[in-house]
Amino acid sequence: MRFTLRSERLREACRKKSLQVLTGKAKEDGRLNQTQKEQADNQKKQQAKEQEQTQNKKVLDQKEQWFVSAKKADFKAIGKKFGIDPVTARIIRNRDIIGDEAIAAYLACTREELHDPHLLKDADQGAAILQQKIAEHKKIRVIGDYDIDGVNASYILLTGLSRCGAAADHVIPDRVRDGYGINCSMITKALEDRIDTIVTCDNGISAIEEIAFAKESGMTVIITDHHEVPFSVDDDGQKAYKVPPADAVINPKQPDCTYPYKGLCGAAVAWKLIQVLYGRMGICAEESFSMIAHVGFATVGDVMELTGENRMLVKLGLKAIHETENPGLLALILQNGLQREQIRSWHFGFVLGPCINASGRLDTAKRSLQLLMEPTLEKASQLARELVELNDRRKSLTLEGLEQAREQIVQQRIYEDKVMVVYLPQCHESLAGIIAGRIREQYHRPIFVLTDAEDGGVKGSGRSIEAYSMYEEMTKCDALMTKYGGHPMAAGLSMPKENMEQFRRELNAKTSLTDEDFIEKIHIDVPMPLYYIRIPLIREFACLEPYGKGNEKPVFAVRDVHPLRADIVGKNKNVTRLLLEDGAGGSMDAVYFGDPEAFRIFLCEKSSEEQAAALFRGQPQNIRFSITYDPSIDAYQGRERVQVVIRHYC
Repeated sequence: MRFTLRSERLREACRKKSLQVLTGKAKEDGRLNQTQKEQADNQKKQQAKEQEQTQNKKVLDQKEQWFVSAKKADFKAIGKKFGIDPVTARIIRNRDIIGDEAIAAYLACTREELHDPHLLKDADQGAAILQQKIAEHKKIRVIGDYDIDGVNASYILLTGLSRCGAAADHVIPDRVRDGYGINCSMITKALEDRIDTIVTCDNGISAIEEIAFAKESGMTVIITDHHEVPFSVDDDGQKAYKVPPADAVINPKQPDCTYPYKGLCGAAVAWKLIQVLYGRMGICAEESFSMIAHVGFATVGDVMELTGENRMLVKLGLKAIHETENPGLLALILQNGLQREQIRSWHFGFVLGPCINASGRLDTAKRSLQLLMEPTLEKASQLARELVELNDRRKSLTLEGLEQAREQIVQQRIYEDKVMVVYLPQCHESLAGIIAGRIREQYHRPIFVLTDAEDGGVKGSGRSIEAYSMYEEMTKCDALMTKYGGHPMAAGLSMPKENMEQFRRELNAKTSLTDEDFIEKIHIDVPMPLYYIRIPLIREFACLEPYGKGNEKPVFAVRDVHPLRADIVGKNKNVTRLLLEDGAGGSMDAVYFGDPEAFRIFLCEKSSEEQAAALFRGQPQNIRFSITYDPSIDAYQGRERVQVVIRHYC
């Protein structure tokens, strides 16, 4: 009995032990399966990364060609006449600024160089209509856009109309619900609200049917826009432009508009109209310049070319923002850890601008407009803090979408297409343009990023290269799209989902792009040895600012530099620091903010792994390579010294 009981207990203990073993094994198997799954996922990601790196290397191997700009002039004579270094004179000549008058205007960049707003077609007519409507106490509604240009243009129109005593309000479309620009539901709502006059800004030139509906409904419509005027092409290749039937259409890109400069942003066009209106209302023209900071902000933020009048507007805008008392602008600057005196065009484009755009992307652009119009710094600070937080969230979502796009491009071999079309169904549609821009930079070819829309179709944004006029190319397959518009370098569109593949095929079949167009051209302004760089010269280069599209930072180059030592620094070990000598008596500190590993591989392939290792140990070696660079002033503990920032190497 005792034996039987002991046996039963033994069997029970064994059963429990077996169960524990089996359970443990199952758990271990589960852990192994999970580990194996993670390993497989990691291996898949690693393979995709290696594929991308291989493809990127192929792209990099052929995507850059270096050229020295060799435009002729007597640089010494120009330098002597204008009190600048011959190097600065050469850079100005490379920007096609020719003749004493043009050089003086480029260097001075004063208000007197701005074009007369009355030269804009329909500006006088539009201002006359507004003057009459204000006198009759008619309700006016401003309909803007949800990006930085549309928000600032709305601010300018509302501020200007208010100063003139107008009964004006505003509507900004919701990016997801309404899409881009004015639509029929907005017009219907305006009729319900007893609005008499609609003024568009940064939109309207493509809204032919919508404007026709407003006019048929008895409304007055004034369009202020800067986008391309829609057109069709006949069998002979002639363009037939289609202008909406508004009471006034103010857009310098109209073929019959004689305004001298065609590249204004939407906010600048709106500002020009307000200037004309102020003149009719007897308001001093000086008052309009209280909004010039917003014009400059929008010009950079909307990536307009900083040539001609645009460069003047941005330079004047930067000067104004250094003294601004606008609570919204001040709060946004402070929330980004800056002071107003520090703001440069770079901050417009890459720090402040993305915060304004973030609300239109992930929330509502009304919040950004509210910030600009807010009269108290306390409330403005709260709004600015919310916009900065939204922008941080936008950055995170952008990185996710960018990673998905890169994987798709490699796995589906999309990089073999001359015009790339990427479909990211889960991506927030507002991020498509940003992702397209990043991919365009990487592959240097036109790209459209499409994502699912609420109506069951797809929406998307495109970013282009200089050799491909995106809007014009889209007109060749307009039957596939329900709506589209934009510039040569950027565009937006909507289409039925089933048309995506046909859209990709037609874009590629109808393009005339060649392999040569995909090779990025690096134009070197001045081959300049390191010994020539001096702090006074670097300070003098400030006269060339503001920098941006069309007026890029000057590119300097030096051949066959010899690195004496190198090391990887920074919190994330993502910066390469070097000491360079150029063989002409100059040696200088240098930093490179690009991929340190790619740079190390380049050095190994250029010489050998042993030579590269010696360099990073500070030991003698025979490495030589050429660089393009920015000269800069490094200030540390009150001491200033010159260093160069490496941009490209070969």
